Amino acid sequence: MLELRRIRRAVTLIAAALVLFAAVLGAVAQEEKLAPAARAKFEEAVSKFMAGSHAPGISAAVVENGELVWSEGFGLADLENSVPANSRTLYRLGSVSKPLTATAAMKLWESGKIDLDAPVQKYCPAFPQKEWPITTRELLGHLGGIRHYKSESLDDPEVGNTKHFESMADGIKFFANDPLVAKPGTEFHYSTQGYTLVGCAIEGASGEKFVDYIRENIFLPAGMVETQADDLIAIIPHRTRYYSKNKSGVVVNADLLDSSYKIPGGGLISSADDMARFEIAMLSDTVIKRATRDVMWTPQKTADGKQNGYALGWGTGTHDGIFEIGHNGSQQGTSTAIILAPEKRDAVVVLINMDEVDARALADQLLKLALATAAAKN
Repeated sequence: MLELRRIRRAVTLIAAALVLFAAVLGAVAQEEKLAPAARAKFEEAVSKFMAGSHAPGISAAVVENGELVWSEGFGLADLENSVPANSRTLYRLGSVSKPLTATAAMKLWESGKIDLDAPVQKYCPAFPQKEWPITTRELLGHLGGIRHYKSESLDDPEVGNTKHFESMADGIKFFANDPLVAKPGTEFHYSTQGYTLVGCAIEGASGEKFVDYIRENIFLPAGMVETQADDLIAIIPHRTRYYSKNKSGVVVNADLLDSSYKIPGGGLISSADDMARFEIAMLSDTVIKRATRDVMWTPQKTADGKQNGYALGWGTGTHDGIFEIGHNGSQQGTSTAIILAPEKRDAVVVLINMDEVDARALADQLLKLALATAAAKN
């Protein structure tokens, strides 16, 4: 076991060195791929958004035709120490963790290691039997009947948790004995807690810890060497500080959060560069096959045939006649959004180190600019 850990560590270090080297080359390549006028439009959009939102720091990235053409940081990652944000700054993803977890689950399904339609207890025996069976597919689509947080108050121990959890099974204890909010498959109920259960199923099906499986099978193949769990205790280079506004509108440090109890649904951290690499991997079928991706990106239906637009870990929609797929995220000290336009092979990332900021609005604006830039080239 120790030798295996050493090998994993060595592989991670080598991958990190390669990505750092690639980042240097990528910065040069970005200058060549994006015209100065287009770059100026992206920068202007973020700058205006910052002025209106008073966000301390923002990192953003744009993918055009399956290639990273622009990524940049604005403002500060650390106000007290005047540390600038850049494209490698690590932010809490919040619920943008869910598409990553869903992709990991679909990788297992693709390899025949998990049956998405089997009772989740087959892979996660720590979760007790309920009145009706619950499947991993239903959990991925928020159709499993698992409740979300008990409230939105920071006083709720599930929202403002400060206890460190060592295992997925411990996180499940928050909701394991609670009744289901609906019969599985009948109603859409958004649930971050349900994704903790997905993480437990991934562990059971893979025989690995969730963080190890997703790193080895999703992050590293996509070149995301700095994406990891938001370990409150660990020293993590490039991690931003987290901010909120108080009732007077003054920017303050965000309330403390230990997200170790909900890593699959809201406990990962990443950078604009890494998330752009993830988008590129999804557009180029690097980590999962196209057929698997199509299944994952198909909106789910309730038992009565109603569709809500949510697929397996991804939100879907159409804007200006263009199909989009993505996710938003928000929790203490962060607001995030990713959007992909698969048919155009364009995508954007927006990561902000303050909560209650409309990251999706900026992402929509950047994607509109990216699509216009791409159209002008054709």
